[in-house]
Amino acid sequence: MREPRRSGGFTLLELLVAMGIFAIIGAMALGGLNAIVDQSTQTSQQTDRLARVQRAVRLMTNDLGSLQPRVVRDQGLIEGESPLVTEGIDFKVRGSRGGWRNPAGLPFRGTLQRFQYRVEDGKLYRDYWPVMDHLLQDQPRRTELLDGVTDLRIWYFDAENERYDRWPPPRADVPGGSRPRGIQLILELDDWGEIERWVEIPQ
Repeated sequence: MREPRRSGGFTLLELLVAMGIFAIIGAMALGGLNAIVDQSTQTSQQTDRLARVQRAVRLMTNDLGSLQPRVVRDQGLIEGESPLVTEGIDFKVRGSRGGWRNPAGLPFRGTLQRFQYRVEDGKLYRDYWPVMDHLLQDQPRRTELLDGVTDLRIWYFDAENERYDRWPPPRADVPGGSRPRGIQLILELDDWGEIERWVEIPQ
């Protein structure tokens, strides 16, 4: 007489064990996926941060490296404003630069530009005026370049490599319209620390 066949299914205990194993594997996979997503987000943020820092440093380098001895004339100033102003209540540096591109070929716009940099509420701004000889009350066009900025320090060097915190230096043999030989930029960020850049000024 043949014995009855036994069913080939899983027992309740085996199902519980299998479900527990799948739950552990799923939790581990989810944790790994979350870590990958977090790393991807951090990488994207750091890449964007790097791009903004590079753009800000590049703009400052181009502006200061293209300084021109152009005095800004104003109706309220008899002698005009110096081509390079390194002291101001609300700005770090102000200057006249050349090489302002005019791709549209506008007949009323020159290639010189008056610019300034300032740090306000932890942000670095670049301002410029559409015309060189503007009135004192004319407001510049402002662009926010970077946030998280702790400080911006600028040093100026003469032909003898002497360093000064202003230009022209307090020396009788340096005329007011002269340009420094070099400029050292120190941009201090709250996340990356100090970023230093040297700019050579053509004479």
